[in-house]
Amino acid sequence: MKEVKTPRKPLAIYYALVLLMLLLLNFVLLPWMGERQIKEVDYGTFMTMTEEKNIGRVDIESNQIIFTDKDETQVYKTGLMNDTGLTERLYDAGATFSSEIVEQSSPVLSFLIWFVLPIILFSAIGNQMNKKLMEKAGGGPGSMMFGGMGKSNAKVYVQSTAGIRFADVAGEDEAKENLQEVVNYLHDPSKYESIGAKMPKGILLVGPPGTGKTMLAKAVAGESNVPFFSMSGSEFVEMFVGMGASKVRDLFKQAKEKAPCIVFIDEIDAIGKKRDGQIGGNDEREQTLNQLLTEMDGFGTNSGVIILAATNRADILDKALMRAGRFDRQIEVGLPDVKERAEIFDVHLRNIKLDPNLDRDFLAKQTPGFSGADIANVCNEAALIAARHDKKFVGREDFLSAIDRIVGGLERRNMIITPEEKRLIAYHEAGHATVSWILEYANPLIKVTIIPRGRALGAAWYLPEERQVTTREQIMDDIASTLGGRAAEKLVFDTLGSGALNDLEVATKKAYSMVAYLGMSDKVGNMSYYDSSGQGEMALTKPYSEQTAELIDKEVKRLLDDAFALATKVLREHRDGFTQLAELLLEKEVVFSEDLERIFGKRIKDIKREQAEAAAAA
Repeated sequence: MKEVKTPRKPLAIYYALVLLMLLLLNFVLLPWMGERQIKEVDYGTFMTMTEEKNIGRVDIESNQIIFTDKDETQVYKTGLMNDTGLTERLYDAGATFSSEIVEQSSPVLSFLIWFVLPIILFSAIGNQMNKKLMEKAGGGPGSMMFGGMGKSNAKVYVQSTAGIRFADVAGEDEAKENLQEVVNYLHDPSKYESIGAKMPKGILLVGPPGTGKTMLAKAVAGESNVPFFSMSGSEFVEMFVGMGASKVRDLFKQAKEKAPCIVFIDEIDAIGKKRDGQIGGNDEREQTLNQLLTEMDGFGTNSGVIILAATNRADILDKALMRAGRFDRQIEVGLPDVKERAEIFDVHLRNIKLDPNLDRDFLAKQTPGFSGADIANVCNEAALIAARHDKKFVGREDFLSAIDRIVGGLERRNMIITPEEKRLIAYHEAGHATVSWILEYANPLIKVTIIPRGRALGAAWYLPEERQVTTREQIMDDIASTLGGRAAEKLVFDTLGSGALNDLEVATKKAYSMVAYLGMSDKVGNMSYYDSSGQGEMALTKPYSEQTAELIDKEVKRLLDDAFALATKVLREHRDGFTQLAELLLEKEVVFSEDLERIFGKRIKDIKREQAEAAAAA
């Protein structure tokens, strides 16, 4: 992208130059001028002037004597000699001892340099900057105090051959198709106006962090041949009330002058939050939002100005901002599916030397739930790992290690773990692996390890199936596999360890979502207390009674108990395989899905799928 900027010289630079000038005068010019005023004489001349009582002030230093004549019109210096009666002779000659001979030799010059000169310089700079600020702010009275605080500092981009294009953004085909329509309208508006069509005034990009919303905006800037204004929502927020609204006015004033154009506001939730109307609210933010609402669709017109914004918190935006006529179109930029992840890998692997046998589809299948930013991080981490091991190419194992590092954290092989703790961890992780392998609807396991990573002492890695609808049976099997480690501790050691903290947290949240949100409890019924408006945190009361809250707690406990009992039942029925897996973990520290298939056989879901494929083929 090519950014058009106006050169600026901040006020601080001018003052810094003045201070530097004064320091040079103090430490260079004044000492040099002082040295030029001192006349060097021999010790004999000094003795003669002393005998003639032509001595005024005297300063005896460690290696020299500085003195003046009787009238103090000239300063002299001479070397220091071993003269024992010098002090008495100087007193007899009427000399006075002083250490300020050189500093006070030219008081007029010091006064001019340190008082008169700074006043002149700072006054000149102040007058010059005041003129510029008044011209910039239109000459208003507030311009002298606040300068350009009410002015928009939006970055203006124009088309550039080096910019990002839609071809550089992998995945999100639907989002690119909608944005391409905006670009086409800007290139050929007559095509749409001829049949009475109008371009949406505002387009809002909504999606989780890292999915490429800002990159899509950059691609629009690269594809369109019109001015592109870019500004973050937080840049509108100022300390003084009214300054943010002034920035909004100035931004749209610039945009109207350059229409047709695009205005992009990143992280618009910084100024677009719901107005709660409470006393003591953020008046500055609300005034900024009100001005933005007026500019987007008020009494005036903004023909030719298209607003493009991005946020990952659309649920907290004000309804007036989201209505038709302001943001007419919302484009969902979600997490990529397996096909889109493969395309994103192709983009980020262009400049990496890869193993020729690397299967990119395999990498896409290993990264469910990863955003585009996560995939870029995986590629970079894999390259770093390969370089650390002096490899010429980045291979499959490097990518798997990078995925493990991003998901679980760095390995901590030097952590001190007692043999008893290691055995407990091995059986804990073997419990997770066994339950998830046996239950039909649990997520399939990739590998299980007892090597500490991050804050975890061990981990079981799953490959979640990408599905749009989740059933009650699937959630219950997931909860059971999550509690499989704790069930293994209770079954084998008849104790409960602290390592199941995260498991309990995950299982409890899933159970609460089943009961309170998804209506999967017979006793609570088909009711959902989920607040999709995003105002749940601001609600003063819960949307249900205390009796319902007690019922929800009981149902959650019942579901967790049922899942724990199911996990315990699976471990008892497959005790031999479970024990064999735990001992294998103690021996190898890392066990893969091939080892579980050798111990337990194929998963029920895999057997059913193979049978269905065979029946379809027949």
